[in-house]
Amino acid sequence: MKEQLNRWGAEQRPFLLLLPFDGTAYRLHRLDQLPGEIQFRFPHALHERNRKKARELPDLSPVFMSREAYSHGFYHVQKHLIRGNTYLANYTCETPLNTRASLEDIYENGVAKYAVLLSGECTFFSPETFIRIKEGVLSTYPMKGTIDASVPNARMRILADKKEAAEHATIVDLLRNDLSMVARHVRVTRFRYVEQLNTSHKSLLQVSSHIEGVLPPDWRTRLGDILLPLVPAGSISGAPKQETLRIIREAEGYSRGFYTGITLLFDGTTVDSCVNIRFIQKGPDGLLRYRSGGGITAQSRLEQEYAEMRDKVYVPLD
Repeated sequence: MKEQLNRWGAEQRPFLLLLPFDGTAYRLHRLDQLPGEIQFRFPHALHERNRKKARELPDLSPVFMSREAYSHGFYHVQKHLIRGNTYLANYTCETPLNTRASLEDIYENGVAKYAVLLSGECTFFSPETFIRIKEGVLSTYPMKGTIDASVPNARMRILADKKEAAEHATIVDLLRNDLSMVARHVRVTRFRYVEQLNTSHKSLLQVSSHIEGVLPPDWRTRLGDILLPLVPAGSISGAPKQETLRIIREAEGYSRGFYTGITLLFDGTTVDSCVNIRFIQKGPDGLLRYRSGGGITAQSRLEQEYAEMRDKVYVPLD
């Protein structure tokens, strides 16, 4: 994959890459040969068939796991936090959906900065940019910290929350170090700004930062070399990255697949990409399952993290 990315970058050949969380079984396609089962909407690019919104999206009817079931993985992560094996781990879960909606129904009705559909397999609506490259500048936008926008003084509360602040700072530091492996003059240009997201059942506030660095003039010939050291994204893994990945596998007990991987679009000149979150998967049994979670630190509390996992089960709508 790395060699192909380097070659297509040097040829300025537009392509789409879907990379799973573990980096295996990736999908890499030239844009002029994109399979019919793939549709996407990016901020400045669109590839989809006739889009027909339903009058009303059927209710997702999530069947949430119990707090007790959630606690098993949560306390496994906490055990490693206490031992100092990790400082932050992103713990995620599956939520079955008892819905009449199909993946296509959900994709056609959802609205997000990034939306992707793999027919018969999965769809997702990501608010989180992974990396962008424009005119030799590499940027990333880690997103950490979520609160119900209807909570009184929600913006002030999320920014003042010590646990959320520590979690966000850890990820910003991790990604600043990641970018330093492939870019020069890396700096945080904007720290902990708040954006509002409207969902199918409530509005949320989410906290992001902006980090950027400068790439060498020949960066297009080294696209694979630039990308691979940066994945998986720090915001959906943790720190230190490699040991935290092991802890995540133990706590979750399932393969994430494309969930929390990345989708990257190269238009021949610039790069845009997202983290594959707000994600719905179709299982072999035909049942749809929503994947959601959050970052766990030593300051995390079970009730708050369980509520955040549930809050993130939504489809973003107009």
